[in-house]
Amino acid sequence: MRSSTIRRSVAALVAAALAVTAVPAAQAEPVKPPRLSAAAITSALMSQVTTPGTAWQTQPDGTVLVSYDSTVTGSKLTDLTAKTRRLGDGVVLEKLPGKLQKYSTGGEGIYGGEYRCSLGFNVYGKGRYSFLTAGHCGNIASTWYSDAGHQVKIGTRQSSSYPGNDFALINYPVGIKKPGGSVYLYNGKSQDITRATTPAFGTYVYRAGVTSGLHSGTVRGLNATVNYGDGQITGLIRTSVCAEPGDSGGPLFSGRSAYGLTSGGTGDCKTPGGVTYFQPVTEALAAYGVVVY
Repeated sequence: MRSSTIRRSVAALVAAALAVTAVPAAQAEPVKPPRLSAAAITSALMSQVTTPGTAWQTQPDGTVLVSYDSTVTGSKLTDLTAKTRRLGDGVVLEKLPGKLQKYSTGGEGIYGGEYRCSLGFNVYGKGRYSFLTAGHCGNIASTWYSDAGHQVKIGTRQSSSYPGNDFALINYPVGIKKPGGSVYLYNGKSQDITRATTPAFGTYVYRAGVTSGLHSGTVRGLNATVNYGDGQITGLIRTSVCAEPGDSGGPLFSGRSAYGLTSGGTGDCKTPGGVTYFQPVTEALAAYGVVVY
């Protein structure tokens, strides 16, 4: 073989080798971790987030909406943001207007201690008449009155559940005639209540309370968790209905259906509006073995 032919053959082999080595090695594509389930996210939030002024709920699209109020700032907000980011893109952060608070206060309505609340629903069970109100109201005092001067006794606390839940059962005096079962609408009229159920997302609802009267809105979430600052309250109904201090315990309803008891929220019934959370009434009825009437 001629030397020129040999040189060409070697050159061809070298070129081929260089062509092979010039091909970049295949790079591994980054793999996005699967989204955590809403149940897993909620479980993590329950154990990791106890900051007052926070709340969360599962949305219809499967994401978890984590809300925080105007008091969650600085290092508190940094910590909350870091914890939610670690839970992935299944979490959505939302800032609420105003401060998240229970809606009990001093003034008119049903009175216990130095506070006022609102009567929720009249109920009957085990041979006696009672009424439901918020658990954080029931914790305040054992005796309740219908006047600010504590002259007219309306009932005595049988049981109260707060935090965790937010409902209480107040017994009317023994021998009292059957109290009216209607919800006062603060317009001279009343609405009879004959059943209790849980509203669906988007249901148009009404809320009545001694401070702000009658207001309406829609259900914006179910099974919400709220941190007012004295322990988590779970399983709440979130709505766009406004409420104010003193409205705690008041009824959430539509037509003849009882839905919930006012727990707390943000804003007021003037310019800001707000977000209000309610204790489902069905849970309270089951706990005490009573029915609405």
